[in-house]
Amino acid sequence: MALENKNFGGSFVKIVSKQMVLSFVLIPVLIFSMLAMAVPAPTNAETDLGLTVDAAILIDADTGKILYEQNAETALGIASMTKMMTEYLLLDAIKEGSITWDQQYNVTEYTYKVSQNRLLSNVPLRADGTYSIKELYEAMAIYSANAATIAIAETIAGTEKEFLKLMNKKAEELGLENYKFVNSTGLNNSDLLGMHPEGTGENDENVMPARSVAKLAYHLLKDHPDMLETAKIPKKVFREGTSDAINMSNWNFMLPGLVYAYEGVDGLKTGTTDFAGHTFTGTAKRGDTRLIAVVMKAVDSKGVGSYKARFDATAKLFDYGFGQFSKVELVPANYTFEGKKSLPVTKGKEEAVNIAVKEPVSVMVKTSEKDLYVPTLMLTTEELEAGVEKNQVVGQAVVNISQGMDYGYIDGSKIVAEVVTTDAVERAGKVALFFQGIGSFFANLWSGVFGFANGLIK
Repeated sequence: MALENKNFGGSFVKIVSKQMVLSFVLIPVLIFSMLAMAVPAPTNAETDLGLTVDAAILIDADTGKILYEQNAETALGIASMTKMMTEYLLLDAIKEGSITWDQQYNVTEYTYKVSQNRLLSNVPLRADGTYSIKELYEAMAIYSANAATIAIAETIAGTEKEFLKLMNKKAEELGLENYKFVNSTGLNNSDLLGMHPEGTGENDENVMPARSVAKLAYHLLKDHPDMLETAKIPKKVFREGTSDAINMSNWNFMLPGLVYAYEGVDGLKTGTTDFAGHTFTGTAKRGDTRLIAVVMKAVDSKGVGSYKARFDATAKLFDYGFGQFSKVELVPANYTFEGKKSLPVTKGKEEAVNIAVKEPVSVMVKTSEKDLYVPTLMLTTEELEAGVEKNQVVGQAVVNISQGMDYGYIDGSKIVAEVVTTDAVERAGKVALFFQGIGSFFANLWSGVFGFANGLIK
């Protein structure tokens, strides 16, 4: 028996020794694996949508509701997406009447020299030529022509340096964040032949987060929806019928008839530089739904940037938006909150007034998550004094998702609806107020006596 114990003990020691050896081998492997899992993914790592981009955002163009975003608050190069701001300022000037479409522009040394570089997107301008604002605008919006863009900036502000001040002012008005403008085109300043705006760096480039780019596009479409009539033109001849005729193909290859055509796409602006990579702000409409998508520094599965990569990423965003989202009535009109259907009214002919949500709340949300949205009552007062008017605002219904992610709106607002009174309550007459006062007096007196007596009993 003693021998069996000894043998058993020896076997146990061998087993333990083997386990210890395995532990010494496996522990470092496990630690390494855990550390590898803890290392943040690279910026352009594949997401649940299969996007390989540095940043992306998708919004509902009607309301600004954000449907998806990825790294959308990091400032990145925007390249020729900058031209959306130049378009904005031009269209504002046209609307105000300070600039007209048939107004003529005289070519400067700056625009002439930049326009001769066909390695950049350009329509060559004659040194002694004059061009209408309309044809310069079309060259900018369709062909992303850089010298034409500078010409528009000079027309509006006199110089590109002064135009930058207008760009910054408009950006502030729109609530854009983390932006920097160094020129009107989106080119790297090194491409401007030493004539870049005074006060900017020789190798500077415009930057902005995807969220701000989307907000710029959102307001541009709200304020100047007709700009899509030009943005959607796939091909046009600059100065057709003259010796200066140049074929202009739209760089937005998602337009109908082009290589990456996507149903419903009719804008908006591409951008490509070494610094910014392949970027794109696209918009598409199907039925009553219009979406705006922004992708920044798109690459393929091998990490290589390309036109195809940015349009593939945009198509995935559009597929996601059109396929999984719909406009849903989350809160109906006249909705009331259980346990708080009325508010007390003092000095009135009625002692209380009913309250309810005034207008229905319809929001673009993921269809599968529509039942997860719950309204919460946020009152601004717990009591009203007569006279109370009908539809008097007394608070808000704030709608939040109970689980999952809701990104809110591009302007930072939440899903809310006004809560109002459903009836008016007139002020009571003097006699009624007198008896209300007597009633309140005795009610308070009795409450005090009862409290005193209750205290004695205790």
